[in-house]
Amino acid sequence: MYIISRSISQGRKAGVYSVLGISTGSFIHTLLAAFGLSIILKQSILLFTAIKIMGAAYLIYLGIKMLFQKSPLTFEPSALKHLELRKIYMQGVITNVTNPKVALFFISFLPQFIVTDNPYGLIPFIITGTLWCLIVAYFASFATKKLRENTRIADLLNKLTGIVFIGLGIKLFQTKASQ
Repeated sequence: MYIISRSISQGRKAGVYSVLGISTGSFIHTLLAAFGLSIILKQSILLFTAIKIMGAAYLIYLGIKMLFQKSPLTFEPSALKHLELRKIYMQGVITNVTNPKVALFFISFLPQFIVTDNPYGLIPFIITGTLWCLIVAYFASFATKKLRENTRIADLLNKLTGIVFIGLGIKLFQTKASQ
């Protein structure tokens, strides 16, 4: 949803940087799982709750920021400056890393699909996930390109993205440790 929301509201380039941020977060989760931190997260309700609250608060913060953004967005390719793209990338990383459900996914679901004699580990999974998310970002941005060219609709899309982020934050906040 994060990637789709960014792609719809800010275009393909923002969607791609969101994908790269989310994929980097997945790589970080892979490293954390390899070092056993994900198991600690699964066992510690306090740690799970702290990370859950941080992630939920961050998503809600991003959503509120988008809802109350005063200036209308411009969507020409030059409108997304390098700094903004880096910020979108980092938001993707933080959104993924502070989502305890992703960590639980890595320790609960993925071990079933890991071949122990595979020297590449989870790298193929991350690459496949990245490619899939890039396709999603491309099509979401392509489908809404004409809508974004209208500044009133662009502003509405930005506000809807803010609402989606707030909803994702609330949903993350409601996540139970046993999931």
